[in-house]
Amino acid sequence: MSFVVVDRALLADHATVVAPRLLNKILLRDDGRAVRIVEVEAYGGAEDGASHARGGPTARCAPMFGPPGHLYRYLIYGMHHCANVVTGPDAKGQAVLIRAGEPVARLDALRVARPRARRDVELANGPAKLCEAMSIGPALDGADLCDPSGLLRLVDDGTAPPRRPGRSTRIGITRDTARRWRWYVPGDPCVSGRSPS
Repeated sequence: MSFVVVDRALLADHATVVAPRLLNKILLRDDGRAVRIVEVEAYGGAEDGASHARGGPTARCAPMFGPPGHLYRYLIYGMHHCANVVTGPDAKGQAVLIRAGEPVARLDALRVARPRARRDVELANGPAKLCEAMSIGPALDGADLCDPSGLLRLVDDGTAPPRRPGRSTRIGITRDTARRWRWYVPGDPCVSGRSPS
């Protein structure tokens, strides 16, 4: 497969503009593990009650206030990691959660990283599963996903986002629940969540 690192300028718009653009982009590890992004959610900074950045910068969400194209990694339930692509202008606190990915390369290594997955479709079909499969942990928080030599990169293999992505409200939040800020590749078996609402 041939990959090109995503141009940072593509990520500099509002999270709701960037999120559907990320569909069918690929997260690539330095060891060749790769997953195609098939489901995302946008988080809009101070304007968004569901965003970690709604109250301004904290030690936890500091990467969200940096330049676009960096990774914001956080822990949920005290044990599961989630990966976000920082978007928008510097200091706006916007990011796109990568909810699910379709395995595309080094499935052998993805299976080793996710031994509980019974089928390949389950290797990265949820935000925590994706992080486990791709070994995304605290050491990668703030990593530059646009660095061609980085440990984790956001790349493009020429597959365009769907012309009509699926869309719905976000999953697993208790604030700003009406926003339709979740997008996904229709029909992809690795999409984690529910149908549009």
